[in-house]
Amino acid sequence: MALEQTFSIIKPDGVRRNLAGKILSRFEEKGLRIVATKMIHMSKREAEGFYAVHSERPFFAELTEFMCSGPVVVSVLEGENAVSFHREIMGATNPAEAAEGTIRRDFAESIGENTVHGSDSLENAAIESSYFFSQTECVNSAT
Repeated sequence: MALEQTFSIIKPDGVRRNLAGKILSRFEEKGLRIVATKMIHMSKREAEGFYAVHSERPFFAELTEFMCSGPVVVSVLEGENAVSFHREIMGATNPAEAAEGTIRRDFAESIGENTVHGSDSLENAAIESSYFFSQTECVNSAT
């Protein structure tokens, strides 16, 4: 198994409902380590830049408006096969289709307000992590 880092966001609906601690605890309890985390309030410009890959999609405006509607918690998580494992812990995008015990099944309010975001590949994890964190803000697990 490979030690990897992935990127995670607790979205405005999760922060608004005071779920950040519960969600981060789930990641830790499953064996992922937090190597960087902070609460931020994205500007519209930051949200548009972060989700630029979706700029041509019909949900882009709604997504970016939602993501700057309140604070979010951004984190870099590390562990064995972290990208796929993190996505497994989050559950399917549609909370109605998410497996029992996943974050989205337990906490998401809708497909649009689905409480968490996670990178879908190692390449995107690196890109997304560097959007919000400098290398000095991430604690290497070897230290």
